[in-house]
Amino acid sequence: MWLVHISAAVELILNQSSARHINAILSKANVVMAPDLYIAEVTNVFWKYNQYEELPEDICEQSIEKALELIDEFVESRTLYKEAFSLSCMAKHPVYDMLYLVLTRRTSGIFLTADKNLGKLASKYSIKLK
Repeated sequence: MWLVHISAAVELILNQSSARHINAILSKANVVMAPDLYIAEVTNVFWKYNQYEELPEDICEQSIEKALELIDEFVESRTLYKEAFSLSCMAKHPVYDMLYLVLTRRTSGIFLTADKNLGKLASKYSIKLK
């Protein structure tokens, strides 16, 4: 069970520095999950690429579709928010990232992120990551 953070998905889709590593992991994964917030996050990321990096709209739309295809199962944030809020208060870190950590912990999965700070935080809370 792998939980994919938006940072890892964007790295892969845009073929950035860790794309090869992320692709190797996901190609062997049985199930890939994310909180449903992932949909809004990935859409917003590519909106920013369109607005500020002038990435063409059609490329952004294709990139959003590719990012969504990475995920086998989306989990409703409604089922995660209480625990995510509690962890967020304890860690002094935004709730949207804590949704990923809570889901990873609940499924005994492995968290895949390209966000180094979030990776450190995941380690602090004994969440397995790559």
